[in-house]
Amino acid sequence: MLDLVALRKMKEADITDIDPTAITDATEIHVDTELPVSERITAYISQTTNPYFIKVGKVLVKMSYSETDLTANDCFERYMKTC
Repeated sequence: MLDLVALRKMKEADITDIDPTAITDATEIHVDTELPVSERITAYISQTTNPYFIKVGKVLVKMSYSETDLTANDCFERYMKTC
């Protein structure tokens, strides 16, 4: 398991310094949504090379997280309503 120092370094990494070939593709990540949140987080982290970056096809995406009960779908829906 990663320690907090390693996670902080991963979080602060600049996307231009990331080697896309070293990043996990989103299609390779599978997390059981029936698990408790803490177990889902552990499952996600264990399947990624850096939990703050994923690849979606050839596109490198930097992730950020907030402490909220909203899901990504909730946030996307809210965003789409404001457009």
